[in-house]
Amino acid sequence: MKPLSLVQTHKQRYILALGLVLLLALMWWLNASRVESAKLPNFSIINDIPELKTRFFEFLEPLAKTANQAVLDDREWLLELKAELDKDKQPGWIKQRSLNHIADQYGLNDKNSAPSELVEQLLLRVDTIPISLILVQAAAESGWGRSRFARQGNNLFGEWCYTKGCGLVPKHRPVDATHEVKAFDRPYDSVTSYLHTLNTHPAYKRLRQKRQALRNADRAVTGFALAGTLIFYSERRQAYVNEIKTMLRQYNQLMDK
Repeated sequence: MKPLSLVQTHKQRYILALGLVLLLALMWWLNASRVESAKLPNFSIINDIPELKTRFFEFLEPLAKTANQAVLDDREWLLELKAELDKDKQPGWIKQRSLNHIADQYGLNDKNSAPSELVEQLLLRVDTIPISLILVQAAAESGWGRSRFARQGNNLFGEWCYTKGCGLVPKHRPVDATHEVKAFDRPYDSVTSYLHTLNTHPAYKRLRQKRQALRNADRAVTGFALAGTLIFYSERRQAYVNEIKTMLRQYNQLMDK
């Protein structure tokens, strides 16, 4: 048999490496699709409280990580663009279009802003939320996945909407109120909506500023560090913040076991 040339050997290695990359990409996509389409288990049948908490966290954690990763992908793209802009390299039309698309998603619609200014504004918003905070708030807002709004509307975070038919009407809603508790097709959609709310709504500006300050100081962005900024998440105000902090301590103890 005629031996392979050096060029042929390199070509075979390249094809093998490319095939491996494509296989890994396919596996990642299949796993992400499986996570995103996951249905809410019937947590109401679990009577043992420690088991309920463990099962709830085990179900929600992959959804939270997948949703965070989608945000992180956009953030890393923005950081790469920022590095180019810092070198006075202006974005081409494709990158400018992508930048505008992200800006639209995050509620920054001023197309007259310079790319560098827009990137700086977006980096304040396009960022992850600590997994511990996601899981604990979901537990608090959904009654560990057992609330009516979780079971019937896949709503894990108690988010409201204001268009008739957009969700479920609370049983004790005041007569003059119009809000509904938003309904989602999948629990994953509730997670992504929650992340988007914290990253865009004016009520959580302090959270975004606190997160950025921690990053600038090269300090860990933890759920406990951000919990104090959630004063407007509930009408209970500080009592709600205190409850979330208590649950975060319990969560950390559970994870340390």
